[in-house]
Amino acid sequence: ALPGEDWPRRLAELATTVAATGRGAVLVVPDHRDVARLHTACAELAGEDAVVALSAGLGPAERYRRWLAVVRGTVRIVVGTRAAMFAPVADPGLYVVWDDGDDLHVDPHAPYPQVRDVLMLRAHIDSASVLVAGHSRTAEAQLLVETGWAHPIAAAREELRAQAPRVTPTGEDFDVARDEAARAARLPAVAFEAARGSLAAGAPVLVQVPRRGYVPGLACGRCRTPARCRRCAGPLLLPGGGASEVPRCRWCGVADAAYRCPACGSGRLRAVVVGAARTAEELGRAFPGVAVRTSGGGDVLDTVPARPALVVATPGAEPVAEGGYGAALLLDGWALLGRQDLRAAEETLRRWMAAATLVRPARDGGRVVVGAEAGIPAVQALVRWDPGWHASLELAEREELGFPPHVRMASVEGTPDAVAGLLDEISLPDSAEVLGPVPLGEIDEEGRSERERALLRVPRQYGRALAEAVHAVRAVRDARKAADVVRIQLDPPSPV
Repeated sequence: ALPGEDWPRRLAELATTVAATGRGAVLVVPDHRDVARLHTACAELAGEDAVVALSAGLGPAERYRRWLAVVRGTVRIVVGTRAAMFAPVADPGLYVVWDDGDDLHVDPHAPYPQVRDVLMLRAHIDSASVLVAGHSRTAEAQLLVETGWAHPIAAAREELRAQAPRVTPTGEDFDVARDEAARAARLPAVAFEAARGSLAAGAPVLVQVPRRGYVPGLACGRCRTPARCRRCAGPLLLPGGGASEVPRCRWCGVADAAYRCPACGSGRLRAVVVGAARTAEELGRAFPGVAVRTSGGGDVLDTVPARPALVVATPGAEPVAEGGYGAALLLDGWALLGRQDLRAAEETLRRWMAAATLVRPARDGGRVVVGAEAGIPAVQALVRWDPGWHASLELAEREELGFPPHVRMASVEGTPDAVAGLLDEISLPDSAEVLGPVPLGEIDEEGRSERERALLRVPRQYGRALAEAVHAVRAVRDARKAADVVRIQLDPPSPV
């Protein structure tokens, strides 16, 4: 989708066109806010009686009533969250998944279906079309393009440049020459300039912060050792503001007013990550007289008016501004890019682009300041507004390292004895590799962990053989009622 584009309207136009031919359309989006926007757009074009919304927020009676309307073919357009991927629409002609990289599209219950994969299978079986849409592109979607299974739909570079905001990374050469602290500052001078310019123009400013809370990460003030709970070894944090705030454990909730670093004995603590609440407090002092609003957690805003304000939001909770934001400040990029996750760079770019698309075009003064250095590929993709290039780079790196989607994987997780027993019993293809097992979580004094995980990897063409082998060994374990439960997942979203 183009930056700043009314994507619900575009998808509604597509679904209405398909419904006019007498065929059905299923449109799946990540959350209820997207469902509300898309349902409104479809109802405006096709009429209230032609579209139905399916989501978990409906009561059992209303949900069943709408499900029957879909089964009987009285409605042709189905809009919903994850569960709508199984909607039994009559004579389907189009399946759409919006923002397929969102983790809400993966069902957390076995067999862990992913919306994109399910809709692809349904489209193949029903001889229907499938559209994988979004502001960014995943490696899985890029594989569909490179193999010829799907065709890319993207605007010309001239149109993209006309619609995109101006993106400025922090720590650029001219910024460092003007401000020596620009490379290390959390909110450098260029970010303040962008915010002041937007507020002076009467437009709100979006501030994206990776973590919610006040100070969700603490470390020793002297040696930087992460602060851990003495009871359960969980991370300590400051849940709220105030000088009298006592660090608490994120896992068990126990307060630790007399913390001492086990490495150096110091009692001083420092913030490792600053949360949205602390950021809002700091911005309130930096911009006196400007309204500061927060969006995230249990208090998510849908929209904000077109007047000067600072909107601090966590990724995925950014409200839509009337007329667009004048500027967006994407803070703490290192916190997103530095995560121990296979999809860290892909997920970071997806979150950045989702926020940047809410900003006005550069011709109208829209600016995006991203808190990361310009040489990082994800930053380059954002500056150039080229998610396809980043997806192709990501796919090539995964092929070189042997990670999905170029290979098929099965994750086996359970107690050490259960994982070892399953690996002994399973009949894998000759091309299979076993990675691990590796411990998960804390290790006891004997060097053992309560849970372990092993990864089974095969070339992509042997994916079906891997699935059959896993299914067979699972059936044997279920038949003899094995006491130790083993969690098996094919193609886990993040195997590392």
